[in-house]
Amino acid sequence: MSAPWRAVLFDLDGTLIDSAPDLAGAGNEMRVARGLDALPYEAFRPMVGAGARGMVGIALGVGPEDEAYEDLRAEFLDRYAARMTSATRVFDDVAPLLERLRDAGLPWGIVTNKAMRFAEPLVRALGLDRDAAALVCGDSTPHAKPHPAPLLEAARRLSVGPDACVYVGDDLRDVQAGRAAGMATVIAAWGYLGLGDGIGSWGADHVIAAPMDLLDLPPLGVRAARP
Repeated sequence: MSAPWRAVLFDLDGTLIDSAPDLAGAGNEMRVARGLDALPYEAFRPMVGAGARGMVGIALGVGPEDEAYEDLRAEFLDRYAARMTSATRVFDDVAPLLERLRDAGLPWGIVTNKAMRFAEPLVRALGLDRDAAALVCGDSTPHAKPHPAPLLEAARRLSVGPDACVYVGDDLRDVQAGRAAGMATVIAAWGYLGLGDGIGSWGADHVIAAPMDLLDLPPLGVRAARP
């Protein structure tokens, strides 16, 4: 039987929060500013996990290899910063999940590739800062995910060994980072998930369909109250 998990770490975008509407909105603002029609929201959603690179790629077909990319990336980030709390929300059932973890005395934290300039005010605006025991961002350590450094830093801040942590995310890089850090990994199947191979090929320890399903995984030692 698996050893109990003593702390839970979460990715942010696509796992705890649905930020896709504002990220897609910033991408469409760039299109409209250039006389292009807005794209359907569904075109942007799967690529939210790729951040500015994914959004600029979908909006304008420009990637990091293109000369214009850095200026377009900066424009996207400025547009996103101006609207990032307009339509972003905490996913359904995430708040009850976090309450159950708190009541069970299990600390939880956030590990995201989002830069601190965005993540910190967003987490605060959504009220997630009240109970989060750690917030590690893409620029908090010298390496971002899929490198294990951010996850190891979060475990250090929580004073819990990596092997007693579980990392929940919605991107292949989340699984890669978690495994490299020696943590259990869980895929949040309600998230953005990207456009690559199916999540079954990612090598995670568990896949859950809804946030509260995390409580039913035996190593967590918590059971959701079912009607």
